[in-house]
Amino acid sequence: MVLKNTKGGGNVLALRRSGGEDRNVRLGFIPLTDCAPLAVAQELGLFAQEGLQVELSREPSWANIRDKVMLGALDGAQMLAGMPVASQLGISALRRPLTTALSLGLNGNAITVSSRLFEWMREAGMDTAQRPISARSLRTVVTQRREQGLEPLSFAVVYPVSSHNYELRYWLAEAGIDPERDVNIEVVPPPRMVERMAAGEIDGFCVGEPWNSVAVREGHGHILITSHQLWANKPEKVLGVTEDWAARHPDVHRRLLRALLQAGVWLDEPGNRDAAAALLAQPEYVGIDADVLRVPLSDRLVYDPGTHEVEHPDFNVFHRHAAMFPWRSHALWFMTQMLRWGQLDKALDLPAAAARAYRPELYRELAGELGWPYPTIDEKPEGLNAGGWMLAQATPASLPMGADRFFDGGRFDPADVVGYLESFAMTHLQVPVSALRGCNPCRKTLPELNSAGPRHSHQET
Repeated sequence: MVLKNTKGGGNVLALRRSGGEDRNVRLGFIPLTDCAPLAVAQELGLFAQEGLQVELSREPSWANIRDKVMLGALDGAQMLAGMPVASQLGISALRRPLTTALSLGLNGNAITVSSRLFEWMREAGMDTAQRPISARSLRTVVTQRREQGLEPLSFAVVYPVSSHNYELRYWLAEAGIDPERDVNIEVVPPPRMVERMAAGEIDGFCVGEPWNSVAVREGHGHILITSHQLWANKPEKVLGVTEDWAARHPDVHRRLLRALLQAGVWLDEPGNRDAAAALLAQPEYVGIDADVLRVPLSDRLVYDPGTHEVEHPDFNVFHRHAAMFPWRSHALWFMTQMLRWGQLDKALDLPAAAARAYRPELYRELAGELGWPYPTIDEKPEGLNAGGWMLAQATPASLPMGADRFFDGGRFDPADVVGYLESFAMTHLQVPVSALRGCNPCRKTLPELNSAGPRHSHQET
């Protein structure tokens, strides 16, 4: 498909208001490769085809996104998948509930360390010839620094309830490094990660592309492990709006979702990723060299400065594997991490909060209108499949799904969130397990979902 700039075209002026709803919409985004669905919907005229006049606003940080959406300066935004969840649990500076009916894709992050830390880890026994790399050699470095009376290493993540924060902590904790006590973790906006690393102010970060690749290209960092290698086909971004806005603009909301669904399909069609890289290279979007964007968008990575591109299948998934479906089980997984690391300090009914944060029923309505298959269940377990499989609970036919294994061999059953929390050797729970059990008793185990495909046992990848 040839990318044509048709934004603002069509019959927008005639359709700007309908049924009392204003079809002028302002959406925020952060300059990352996974803002692509919004950019594509704008540049291909998909918003305009839905009768919408959309203004995209490039924002400097996720805190800006949160505040502007909650205060009404933005109608909606590309959001971290954990942001609607946190708002429903009261983990937010502003108390205004957010909701989503659409995921914007899967995967796309990585953990990168500075060249200096990379050398220290090599001296501590790290095998640099293969990826992914565990944090075990990092544990040696952390221990040595503590014994020498040196300052703890500093890592950066993009937002407190981001998947990046939980991915970094998961990786560290698996190796016996306590993220709360052994290292410093601070929040840095994605576009500023590389400059902070180059200045020696942080030793590593977990961020979305293209900023890992920029660090490698400029010789400042090395990619150790990707989010897909930590948890295959994990949730990443969503289209988030306030509950109030969704209630007041049901028609406009549906039109936004339809346009973005079609953008996701376009992005996963063979041959369109180079065009997407060229689009995102424009200054109003990510604004960097298209060649840097092309690499991760073509499911390839350069792990170390001066080395060749390496294939990384499914590094960015926008529509395949039911990638745009808002699984409530994903919302529940985020809640387990908020509990694990002490961000949520009270016992709440987690499935009820997940039902408010993630709205799969709206996705199903739209997919049905478009004649597309969709899941007929709201939750699925994670960590069972090392490769592709078929979801039988879908209509009108089974859906092809991707791997969902965790790097440590763990399994997540959304019907037993407390049991999942109890499976971790390292936690910083602020809520008694008995209180959590009282609000979240183990529900009936989910039915067998995998109609075909390999299974994953507890083994390290």
